[in-house]
Amino acid sequence: MSRRWTLVTGASSGIGRELARLFAADGDNLILLARREDRLLELEQELEAAHGIDVRTLDVDLADPAAPEAVFNWTVEQGIAVHTLVNNAGFGARGRFATLPADLLDEMVRVNVSAVTGLSRMFLPGMLERGEGGILNVASMAAFQAGPYMGVYFATKSYVLSISEAIHEETLGRGVTISVLCPGPVATEFAEVADIEGSRLFKNARDVKSVALDGYRGYRAGRLIVIPGIFNQLGIFFSRFAPRAMTRKISGKLHRVGA
Repeated sequence: MSRRWTLVTGASSGIGRELARLFAADGDNLILLARREDRLLELEQELEAAHGIDVRTLDVDLADPAAPEAVFNWTVEQGIAVHTLVNNAGFGARGRFATLPADLLDEMVRVNVSAVTGLSRMFLPGMLERGEGGILNVASMAAFQAGPYMGVYFATKSYVLSISEAIHEETLGRGVTISVLCPGPVATEFAEVADIEGSRLFKNARDVKSVALDGYRGYRAGRLIVIPGIFNQLGIFFSRFAPRAMTRKISGKLHRVGA
């Protein structure tokens, strides 16, 4: 019986790396995408040795508008039908919208939004035709509100949540699972890259392995929205009843560290 193939973006670290390990432990072959080839090769060797699976790596910059089609064409050339697409790659940046570099914000939209859209659009038709597989998108609790001083990041994650819900509704009953993982603060490189290591939010960041496991189990169970942690779930629930002016002010205070 042939093994399923799972494609994971942003697989060189953090949630992406841990999700790759979970899919590998379940027997899936893997395609790992990231810009840091050395880390991908290390993970490839680890997973092939531990699980006897086939792992392929692609050094890809998802900020390149041509990347999604190039990745899809590569899988076609390799004769690989992707069963599960994990859109994990993404990054954030803290600062005032008016002063953050315009090229950085543009890159964030291309990675967090355009690449997710492009890859999903490329691989979903095959999944629907076969009547199996799915997409696991990694968003954030940021998806549920506005985020002063991280406005573009919050907006991109709102997009990921919204498009996941829409595709889920469009594909009901077609054998395809659409799931979106919305974690709170997680102990990964994200905080360092986004320049929010000093934020109170990240003083009690959750372990990345537990967050990835929640996302993996949620996807396998066919759950649409997965929010790790009971307190995060309660926070999202009660925020729906709070005035948006209140939630954005609270968010702004939390992210204005050192500003």
